[in-house]
Amino acid sequence: MKNFKWEGVMPAITTQFDIHGNLDLAAFKNNLAHQIHAGVHGIILGGTLGEASTLTAEEKQQLLTTTLDEVKGKIPVIMNIAEQSTADAVRLAKQATSEGANGLMLLPPMRYKATDDETVAYFSAVASATALPIMIYNNPVDYKIEVTLEMFAALEQHKNINAVKESTRDVTNVTRMINRFGDRFQILCGVDTIAMETLLMGAHGWVAGLVDAFPEETVAIYTYCKAGEIEKARTVFRWFLPLLELDISPQLVQNIKLCEVATGLGTGYVRPPRLPLHGAELNRVQSIIKTGLASRPQNLDYKKYV
Repeated sequence: MKNFKWEGVMPAITTQFDIHGNLDLAAFKNNLAHQIHAGVHGIILGGTLGEASTLTAEEKQQLLTTTLDEVKGKIPVIMNIAEQSTADAVRLAKQATSEGANGLMLLPPMRYKATDDETVAYFSAVASATALPIMIYNNPVDYKIEVTLEMFAALEQHKNINAVKESTRDVTNVTRMINRFGDRFQILCGVDTIAMETLLMGAHGWVAGLVDAFPEETVAIYTYCKAGEIEKARTVFRWFLPLLELDISPQLVQNIKLCEVATGLGTGYVRPPRLPLHGAELNRVQSIIKTGLASRPQNLDYKKYV
C-alpha cells in the first residue's frame, strides 16, 4: 500500500455476531462505515476486541475481504497475529500477505512465557516471512512478556518492524523509546485511559477500543492533540474517561459491545466462552454508558483541522 503510515486512530474493531453466534456482516459494515466517516486512519482486525480466538480461519478471511472492499484502499487494513507456535505465526503472516492485508500487528508467543531471546527470534521469523509493515504489541500487563528497549534494538535489523503498540501503561516509556531510537519506531498508544497523555508525549497514534462505539469523539481527541488544541482535547477526554475505563477490564469486549448497542453501532452479542454481563456488573456498566450519553459532546469541529 502506498503511503502506509503507522499514525492516527486505528480501531481495534469488534466482530459483529447475530443472536445465533454467526457473523453479522451487515452490522460489521455499519460500524466500519461510521469509523471511516469519522476519519479513522486504519483498521485492525482480529485482536482481542475482535474476539479472534473464537473465529475460524474462514471467518477471519471473510472479515479481511469485507474490510478491504469497504475501505477501498483509502486507509490500511491490519491483521493481528497471536499464535502459540512460530510456524503458525509465519504461516498466517504469509497468508495475510497473499490475501491483501496492508500490515500486521504481532503479539509475543501465546500461552508460553518466552525468554527475551525466544521472543526476539519469534518476531524475527515472522518479519523475515513477509514484506508487510509490522507493529509489535507490547503489553506485559496482559501477556506477561515485556518487549524491552534492548529487544527493540535487536529487532532494528528488520526494516519492516517499524511500530509498537505501547501498552505497558507507563507513559514515560514513550520518551524512553524516542530517546533511544528517535523516529525508527512509530509509537501508538494501546491503552485508552492514557491516550491523551501518550499522544502529548510524542506518540504517533492510538490503537483504540471505545472508538468502536464513539468514533467521532476518539478521532477528535487525536486531532485536537496534534493541532495543539489542548483545551478542546482535554474537555472531550475528561468527558470520555469513565467510558474509556471500560477498556481496562477483563470484560472489555462485553463492555464495549454494550456501548455499541447504546450508540447504534453493534449487535451486542459475544461468543463463548465470553458471556453477556448480568446483575450488578451489567447495571454498573449501563449506568456509566447512560451518564456518558446524557452529556455527550455535541458539534465537534475537529474535521476543520484535518
